[in-house]
Amino acid sequence: MMQLRPHLLMFLLVAASLTLFPATAMAQQLCAVDLNGNGDAADDGETASCHLTGSGGWMCPIGETRCEADPAGTMHCPLGDQYACAVPASGGAPSCSANACIDTSANPVVEDPPVDDPGVEADGGVDAEGNCLGTIEIFSGRAARCRPAGLSTSFQNCCKDKGRIVKDGMGGSISSITTKIAVAKGVFTGMKAAYTAFKAGATASQAASAGANAIIVGIDPTSIAISLAVNFMIEVLLQGCDQQDMEVGMLRGSGMCHEVGSYCSSKILGICVQKARGHCCFNTKLGRIIQEQGRPQLKAFSAIGWGTPKEPYCRGFTPEEFQALDFSNMDLSEYYAEIEARAQSEIQIDMKDKIDAHMQTISN
Repeated sequence: MMQLRPHLLMFLLVAASLTLFPATAMAQQLCAVDLNGNGDAADDGETASCHLTGSGGWMCPIGETRCEADPAGTMHCPLGDQYACAVPASGGAPSCSANACIDTSANPVVEDPPVDDPGVEADGGVDAEGNCLGTIEIFSGRAARCRPAGLSTSFQNCCKDKGRIVKDGMGGSISSITTKIAVAKGVFTGMKAAYTAFKAGATASQAASAGANAIIVGIDPTSIAISLAVNFMIEVLLQGCDQQDMEVGMLRGSGMCHEVGSYCSSKILGICVQKARGHCCFNTKLGRIIQEQGRPQLKAFSAIGWGTPKEPYCRGFTPEEFQALDFSNMDLSEYYAEIEARAQSEIQIDMKDKIDAHMQTISN
């Protein structure tokens, strides 16, 4: 059974407490400004928490400007006299801002829920002769989203590739990707179990065991590097990313996702404050490559393509479509390169193991 070190557990507990049991709610006052003129306020530096003024009001830090005194000593805002000058509650010179603050308790942020796409059911019903009663799809995918830096992600990039965590496979069944999504959910469950045990009075060791037991349920040690998954999960929770951000990050970093595009996932007073990137994630890197190279060959995909960023179209190929694909016109070099690199790595590991075993025999 995997054992979590005490210092790793503490990271788990802190991360879980930040995301699962937040100590403070989102700032009551915030401002959102379209600085680059692209129609939203979801880009870096366009959303900020307002700060309290000495008079009990709120000041938007975006575009905040120091006030100037006239000859009579009266303070004026260089941006216009319609903007009030105020001293920050923390002290300092009077300042003003042309950007208004929004009370989020009266005007809450409206968030779209994550894409809820379980993918095609694997191993569905069959008749008495063993014939499939459903639709056969080859290299089928699952729609999912991750979110770049924005208000809802505590201004952290939850779409950042995390490296190759999930191992690839040759299977075409959606059950493979279902298993890999279960891995991510297992890590998430383990985080909650460790925190719950700790809150209930368990020792650090007991909480670590509770977390490990829950994590191991969703992890196949042959298909994922456990330490990388746990470390990734810690980083995800500390960043304010949610479970689907984590799932896409694991699969995207492993080369299994096709990004469809970006859309607005959170708004306040009609202003976009958080974007999301829609993806089609597949069970293997090979599946993603064949989908990207094969769809342009088929008329069935010419109109809808990959769907929309908010509703990605991730269905697999029918047997007839798959047979119609011209693999001679596909560039599979990305996949071949990985197979070659993997083979070289495995050879080196095998040689090292044999040398170590030989040296151990000599020393004895």
